[in-house]
Amino acid sequence: MVFSSLEFIYLFLFPTLMGYIVLRHFSWEKGIIWWLIIASLVFYAWWSVLYLVLLLTSVIGNFVLHQFIKRSKSKVLLAIGTTANLGALAYFKYADFFIENINALTYFQLPLLHVILPLAISFFTFQQISFLFDTYHGKVEQCDFAKYCLFVVFFPQLIAGPIVLQKHTLPQFTLATFRKPLYMNIAIGLTLFSIGLFKKIVFADTMASTANEVFALVHAGNTVPFEIAWLGVLAYSFQIYFDFSGYCDMALGLARMFGIRLPINFNSPYQALNIVDFWRRWHITLSSFLRDYLYIPFGGSRKGKPRQYLNLMATMLLGGLWHGASWNFVFWGFLHGMYLAINHGWNALTTHLKLPSYFPAFIGRGLSHLITMLAVLMAWVFFRAENFSDAILLIKAMFGQTYFYNIKLWADVLNEAPLLWLKIAFLSFVVVFLPNSIELTKNYRPVIKVKKYLSKGVGLSENIRKWLVWRPTITWSIAISFITTMSFYYLYQANNITEFIYFNF
Repeated sequence: MVFSSLEFIYLFLFPTLMGYIVLRHFSWEKGIIWWLIIASLVFYAWWSVLYLVLLLTSVIGNFVLHQFIKRSKSKVLLAIGTTANLGALAYFKYADFFIENINALTYFQLPLLHVILPLAISFFTFQQISFLFDTYHGKVEQCDFAKYCLFVVFFPQLIAGPIVLQKHTLPQFTLATFRKPLYMNIAIGLTLFSIGLFKKIVFADTMASTANEVFALVHAGNTVPFEIAWLGVLAYSFQIYFDFSGYCDMALGLARMFGIRLPINFNSPYQALNIVDFWRRWHITLSSFLRDYLYIPFGGSRKGKPRQYLNLMATMLLGGLWHGASWNFVFWGFLHGMYLAINHGWNALTTHLKLPSYFPAFIGRGLSHLITMLAVLMAWVFFRAENFSDAILLIKAMFGQTYFYNIKLWADVLNEAPLLWLKIAFLSFVVVFLPNSIELTKNYRPVIKVKKYLSKGVGLSENIRKWLVWRPTITWSIAISFITTMSFYYLYQANNITEFIYFNF
């Protein structure tokens, strides 16, 4: 049951929202909290009742550790809790990966465990580790089991983030929050949910068919024409952009319907002017977690430039591995670590040099944006490809090093190429120039600390953007109703519902 399915909207969301409204009417704080917990557990159990047991065991175990750490301030207990959480993650997510590599490097033939990856384990593991650290450092105020449980399992952010810290949501689990104006919360929540649904169904899923076809044919060992290689990679870059952006909007909207504001997790990353800026905009809560719990403890930038670059590489390698048990993800992390090191090195160099400017500022910004996007695109190839050899084959084709290919095999894609290029041009305009959903609803605080994230990148001028800000008006109601109708039309026409890409992580 995914957010972008009719069963979620009709069979889950509507009853959950109605129950919340009734309990809100009676001003029953505990009732609302337990209602949302039960609804969230039902939502998770829809995939697997067995792994619901794992989730509940993790929640109860970590809450017990929280109580002991709170009283004793024991670093040993913190280490035990962190190790237990990471151990469970390593077993379920990486056990077979480690065994495969041991077998490849040695004469052993250890049998694979064939462990099925529990949904959302990466997200709720990181979330609970952060909670234990905050407990040890005395940052957690009074927190009973019900609020802790809701902090972990709250369904809008349970499956694919954002990775929420206790300071983000625990203070909001109060009657005062739940009693805030219902009409406005539902209006903003439905707006964000509708925009996200449109992005997922109309943009991401339509690009997915092209990306999947190209990558599948490459995986089958077929050589690729230059144009098709770029079409496939660009299609995937827009698929993952709108898939993740759509999920983030829907998560924010769902939480807001219940009066809860989540932290921002996506902020127009394809408007970034450099890789550092990209990672301030893409999966923001993961970037913050890696910075606070890996990069800074490694030493950050406090021990000289060489050590800083090494810390960046180590952090991004682990960040790549977090996405999945594959060397492709590790290499994707390596590329971004290298990009970040180069970016920081260039910044360090230019701060001490006054380079002459022969071109207008907008040309420099445009060139920076282009270089950044090319680097991101190259890395996406390894992120999406089934294996390393597939990625290399596609990269070669992108640089025109493929000369012999079966034209009949690629005929269908080539026939659709003119229309696909028009779609890509349109989507490029959307992601580079138009304001995102956070900017559209900024006057109504769609996320925590919204003003912090209204930074400038490539895009329309502020004078134009201000006319696109959402307001509870008839015009905006018609516009949102139109895109919602289109989304439902595509949903009814779809042969199957595709899961969000980040559900796999």
